[in-house]
Amino acid sequence: MSTTDDTTRQRTGSEHRSRADYTGGVYGSMLAASVVIGAGALGSFPRLELVVLLLLTGVVFWLAHVHAQLFGARLAREPLDRRVVIHACREEWPIVKAAVPPAAAVAVSPLLGLDVQGSFWLALSVAVAGQVGWSAAAARRARATWPLVAATASVNLLLGLLIISFKFFLKH
Repeated sequence: MSTTDDTTRQRTGSEHRSRADYTGGVYGSMLAASVVIGAGALGSFPRLELVVLLLLTGVVFWLAHVHAQLFGARLAREPLDRRVVIHACREEWPIVKAAVPPAAAVAVSPLLGLDVQGSFWLALSVAVAGQVGWSAAAARRARATWPLVAATASVNLLLGLLIISFKFFLKH
């Protein structure tokens, strides 16, 4: 491989990171909201278990996405080496990052005087807010117009509200 190829690959990699679309963050936030809904539907769920469940679910889905990238279409295009593995891990990391704020919300909820139900609602609100925030950040990073940013944020808010509606459906 020539030096020109190395330079092109490095530039393409850094350009790709600067154009990141945050899909994993939106997906991870939606996943976290779903985990909170599922755990809440089971009744009283200890906070520590919910924190661990949120984080571990994020990690497992991150690993699944990395695996899909490495052994899906990518394997057919380029050989699997350390650089490719690290790139896939970094690219999908927002899935895990999106699980952290809802988990932190559950962890600090006793300090806010919240009971278990209040903890669920706080975590759910934080997850949906994250979903909206990741989508708006992605649109802004892509230099979308403000109306388009508002549209994508609205769609993600509606999707979050749809997940919240499941909580009501599962309770009745």
